[in-house]
Amino acid sequence: MKISAAVKNISGNHRVVVETNQHKQTLSIASKPSGFGSSVNGGELLLLALATCFCNDIYREAGKRNIAVSGVEVTVTGEFGAEGEPGSNFQYNAHVISDAPAAAIEDLINYTDRVAEIHNTLRKGVSVSLMKG
Repeated sequence: MKISAAVKNISGNHRVVVETNQHKQTLSIASKPSGFGSSVNGGELLLLALATCFCNDIYREAGKRNIAVSGVEVTVTGEFGAEGEPGSNFQYNAHVISDAPAAAIEDLINYTDRVAEIHNTLRKGVSVSLMKG
C-alpha cells in the first residue's frame, strides 16, 4: 500500500492532500491567521494519526471476530518540548461501544493495540530521510 501526504501553503491558501494507492482526498485544514503555515501543528496530526489508526483497526479486527461495534472513542496524548526535540510520553485511551461481553472487548482492544500499524511504526522507530532534488 503506497501512502502519501502533501501540503501546499501560499499566503492564505492551505491545501492538504492525502493519497492511498492512487486514491486522493483533500482535507480541510485552514492556514494560520497570518496566512502562512497550517492552523494545525504536526504533533496534533501525529496524535490524530494514532487515534485514527486505532479506531479503524478496531472495526477491522471486530469484523474478523464477528463482534458488532457501534462506536469507538480514542484519545491520544503526548508531550513536545523545545524546538527540535522529539515527542515523548505518548499514551492513549480507547473506549469501544458494543453489546459483546466485556472480556471479548478487552481482548479486542489488546489485540488491536498489538497490530495497529501506526503504533508499531512508532514503537519500532523509523528513519525519515530528506530527499534532495
